[in-house]
Amino acid sequence: MMKYAVVTGVSKGLGESIATLFLESGIHVVGISRSTNDQLPKLALENNMMYHHYACDLGDTLALERTCDDLCEEIFTEDLTALYLVNNAAVLDPIDQAMHIKREELEYHIQVNTIAPMLLMNLFLKKANESNVPFAGASITSGAAESPMNGWSAYCSSKASINMYTQTVALEQENTESNVIAFNPGIMDTAMQERIRETSKEKFTEVEKFKAYKKNNILKDTDAVGGVLVDILTDDEIENGKIYNVKDYL
Repeated sequence: MMKYAVVTGVSKGLGESIATLFLESGIHVVGISRSTNDQLPKLALENNMMYHHYACDLGDTLALERTCDDLCEEIFTEDLTALYLVNNAAVLDPIDQAMHIKREELEYHIQVNTIAPMLLMNLFLKKANESNVPFAGASITSGAAESPMNGWSAYCSSKASINMYTQTVALEQENTESNVIAFNPGIMDTAMQERIRETSKEKFTEVEKFKAYKKNNILKDTDAVGGVLVDILTDDEIENGKIYNVKDYL
């Protein structure tokens, strides 16, 4: 029996926490990120599990497709009994008034936050259905998907598209062994939050509110948040098409 989880953005933050929890749960992990993580291979060894990292910039479609080809060759064997995907990697930039955003900044943002997660989910759904392997896929979303924020036109739009994509694909998978969800992790103590706090008020009008989150110790721990998501994905009661919110659990 072989269970595999594919996690994007595993080098730090929530992605690292999710990968760690999968390995500790007896699920092999394939990580996709630009940077490596030195702790995950050691953890895999300690737990007698396998961890394989693919270096890939999700902003490069052709590189992502090549990575997917190699990855599928590795995990889709006769021994595969369950597959999980967590589309965690995302970018926040460009943070600015929409009228000042450059084309190349917008293209890269949408490629990483919207196109790459959709491509990965589409691919694994197809492979899992063809192989009759139970599949559960999650894409990390945000409260920004439903709340417009001054200076976040790209981020709010890319996350809103992930929500609608999830709900639409779930309809298509109703009579299969595949479940597709979105997961809102809330505000966590991550590098992304640091980036937000560094933004000028001219580019992001609500920056002071985010500084207060840190000051008042409101930011959640990524291990706790990751634990909620891994529990949801590995639970038989997972609700296809649901946009889960961590605040209902922590």
